Amino acid sequence: MEKKLGQEDIDALFAAANASAKAVQEDKSEQLPETYVFSRAGKISNDQMRAISTVNDLFARNLMHSMSGWLRTPFRAKLVAGEQLPFSEFLERLSTPTYLYSVRLEPLGAVGLIELDLSLASPMVDVLLGGNGQTTPLRELTEIEESIMTAVIEMVVQELTLAWQSVGLEFALEKRETEAQAARTMTLGEKTLCVSFELKMTAAQGVLNLCLPAVVLNAILRRLIAEGDRPRRRSLDATSRIRELMAGARAGIALQLPAMRLRASEIAALEPGAILRLPISRHECSDLYVGGLQLAQAYPMKSGEHRAARLVGTAESVQTMQVSPQTSMAN
Repeated sequence: MEKKLGQEDIDALFAAANASAKAVQEDKSEQLPETYVFSRAGKISNDQMRAISTVNDLFARNLMHSMSGWLRTPFRAKLVAGEQLPFSEFLERLSTPTYLYSVRLEPLGAVGLIELDLSLASPMVDVLLGGNGQTTPLRELTEIEESIMTAVIEMVVQELTLAWQSVGLEFALEKRETEAQAARTMTLGEKTLCVSFELKMTAAQGVLNLCLPAVVLNAILRRLIAEGDRPRRRSLDATSRIRELMAGARAGIALQLPAMRLRASEIAALEPGAILRLPISRHECSDLYVGGLQLAQAYPMKSGEHRAARLVGTAESVQTMQVSPQTSMAN
């Protein structure tokens, strides 16, 4: 007697066959060796690129503030691009004439390159020599200009070290490189990390390019991602430690007499040994400033061999100001 299969029996047979075939395929895939693509050696992942952007944004902000103060002129720095390139392609993108410096990456023992647009050199040199940042046609630098620009690159390298110090990477300036010399710092096919920053001054703008070997950065970048993922907690011990350190800090303090008016003739008649009579009562309070901030009101007095201030109340309004009294008593 023949057995007739229903639709449920047929579906069960097909499901069992598919499961068996899938199990065999998984067993074969587990036994196959994984193919290693050598061309991907040194490739930087998307997570690593995001971590690099965070560090380079910090570098750009710090460089902007330090250069603005040093040059005493408006200076802007902004991260514009970060990508992986073969070293040969980086060399093809070099401007002519070019301004290159080699930097050593410690403790990796590797070498990178910094390129600065020469269009920025002349206004920087002009400002540092007392000018207003005038630009000149592109040309090779003189010996004096070279010495001044070396100091600029040293500041750039210093800010790079400050930005990367959280993962233990330090940058050390080596020497000025020609294009031919720079071509020998890495192999042409080596993958590099190229980061570009836009720099702006009042009368000029240009690009600062940073070229680093990608292979040697992998270990540092993994550490950088781990540091970024680690939750940052401010424990009670850390808060107490900060307070302990701040307790040993020193701040300028001054006891400033109230504002008053004097005749110009009395000021003009001053000479050594003269006594200037101030039009204020001896019972009037003075203002006590700590670190440039008005903290309280106080009376000047003597404590042993030292001058002192006896507080009588806090100031009603505290505002930041430059303390430069003509007549003051310092504690």
